[in-house]
Amino acid sequence: TVAASVFPRNARSAAASAERSGAPGLPVAAAMHRITRGYAIPALAVPVFGIGLAVAMHVLGQAWVIASMVLTGMAAILLAARISPSQASILRLLRATSATSTDATDRILRLLGMQAGIFAALWAVVVVLMITRPGSSTGV
Repeated sequence: TVAASVFPRNARSAAASAERSGAPGLPVAAAMHRITRGYAIPALAVPVFGIGLAVAMHVLGQAWVIASMVLTGMAAILLAARISPSQASILRLLRATSATSTDATDRILRLLGMQAGIFAALWAVVVVLMITRPGSSTGV
């Protein structure tokens, strides 16, 4: 989540300084993309273990668990379908051109920043649901 959120700022910095000093934000943006992509696969284990734990606790049908699973699925789709591909295309653009930032690049980066914010908010809501467990029948 942090890597996805930090990427747009560093990519914007790289785009703004593409003609000067070799785009200092580009290596950081590339690293953030590698982290975002690299943690996406192991993150799939989280819902698998979560479902297993919900089954073991006999709470799989409770609203807070279902809501958490839906939000986790939405976050995963957002990451796989929008955030990671957008990061890759921005990196390709930045590496391919030495020109300064274009309106199209700025638009993509603004959209990417918004998507990263939504992604972070989805995870924050899931964490709150997992901690508070509203309506839980486990008595814990």
